[in-house]
Amino acid sequence: MKAVILARVSTEEQKDAGNSLPAQIQRIESYCKRKGFEVVETFSFDESAYKTKRDEFDKILEFLKDSNEKIAVCFDKVDRLSRNVFDKRVSELYEKAVSDEIELHFVSDGQIINSQMSAVEKFQFGMSLGLAKYYSDAISDNVRRAFEQKRRKGEITGRCVLGYINTTDFEGNKSLKPDPKRAHLIVKIFELYSTGLHSIRSIQQEVTKLGMRSRAEKVLTKSTIERILNETFYHGMGYSKKYNEYYAHKYAPLISKTLFDKCQHIKFRRKKAPSKNTNKDFILAGLLTCEHCGCTISPEFKRKPSGKTYKLYSCTNSKGICKRRYVNEKDLLKPIYEIFSTFEEITDEIQNRLVDELRKTSEAELAFHKAQVARVQLEHNKLTDRKSCLLDAFLDKSITKPDYDKKLQEIMDRIQTLAIEMEEHARADHDYKTTVATVLSVARRSNQIFEGADLQEKRQFINFLVQNPKLKERELVFELKQPMNTVLELAHYSAAQRKTTSISTDRPTWLREWDSNPRQAD
Repeated sequence: MKAVILARVSTEEQKDAGNSLPAQIQRIESYCKRKGFEVVETFSFDESAYKTKRDEFDKILEFLKDSNEKIAVCFDKVDRLSRNVFDKRVSELYEKAVSDEIELHFVSDGQIINSQMSAVEKFQFGMSLGLAKYYSDAISDNVRRAFEQKRRKGEITGRCVLGYINTTDFEGNKSLKPDPKRAHLIVKIFELYSTGLHSIRSIQQEVTKLGMRSRAEKVLTKSTIERILNETFYHGMGYSKKYNEYYAHKYAPLISKTLFDKCQHIKFRRKKAPSKNTNKDFILAGLLTCEHCGCTISPEFKRKPSGKTYKLYSCTNSKGICKRRYVNEKDLLKPIYEIFSTFEEITDEIQNRLVDELRKTSEAELAFHKAQVARVQLEHNKLTDRKSCLLDAFLDKSITKPDYDKKLQEIMDRIQTLAIEMEEHARADHDYKTTVATVLSVARRSNQIFEGADLQEKRQFINFLVQNPKLKERELVFELKQPMNTVLELAHYSAAQRKTTSISTDRPTWLREWDSNPRQAD
């Protein structure tokens, strides 16, 4: 009788190992020689016996259909045929065997499937198929449980995201740590996007200039930047796509949850109302609205017959209730430059006096800060111990899995909240003297900083300085953000001391919406 040999492994790695396929073929060839079979074809490939699509195996079925004589199809074991009892190929080969068209030989199992097989042999074959499927199912369950356990421990269950690298300690324990080449650039991506002044494209260009590359040392695509901005792993929450489950991981986060949420809010806002500003040559583009109707103020170029070009702004008048008036960008920026000039009125004497006063109050602030940090840390430690006890109770079967999952989620949510609270306290933990001196120093040099910046940096500086900027008639009106409004009060105070005049009578018209209340100097 003619025979075909079928040797199969499940993975490419097993095939490359060079020990499974040759061993199967050698055993089957020896079997065919003992049986007196003439081997006419040998099929050797790697393909899972558990999946529905099996292209390599289907080639064998086509070979058998083209044959006009009875052939012995030889396998090493039953599980080399299939691990799925519902596979249509199993029933097809089985029907051919009991119809005496072919014979199925399983060398290592000692089973032969043909038209002469007894009821016991049929039962044995069915059991072999069932055991093969049970083995695969058991392996799958064990892997799933192992992954669940890893997630409970906060360990990653897949490939690490860009910005982290795999590490192994001296005891052979595997972990992750921030990638020294890329982690700071991942943070930069979030920081740039959180300003609301950058597109995905501009962020891509910026981080590329700073040296950001993929693991394959290629420039990041815009889609990769978007995936990074959506990746929760960077603020401490891993995600299992297969089980659609979030879990708190144990590795050092690169960014805060607050920064991540801010980027998500900006993304949602842009998706809901996409920006129409596509021109990068205007400092105030996309920052202004009309005070009268609330519509966007759009910029455009105007060229005179002489060839001179002007940057003009006007209300889009989409509601049809405004009269379109054009304002030159230089005129709109005049109030900004006036503020810069006012900041320069702050003297060294006034700056040092304010710093000294704040230094006197810093001790009380520091004591409060330490108490809050200690409270958060104590509660965090208690929750960590409670999580460990909860796991022990689950392993001891003292509680059910649904109760365990529910309680664990409550604990993890609270731990996440405490982490955010600790982050806020850490942000507040600064040297008051240094902070105030830095703010005042920046304010006093604001004109110099603004003039030396490129267009994008000027936009960021204005966005840092003012809030709710609007165009009213032909004037720019706005409010100063904290702490710059306080700095402006100090600047007026410093100027008033030198001029021995009242501050309140010297308030510029462009600050009509500024709602602070500066007082006359004593």
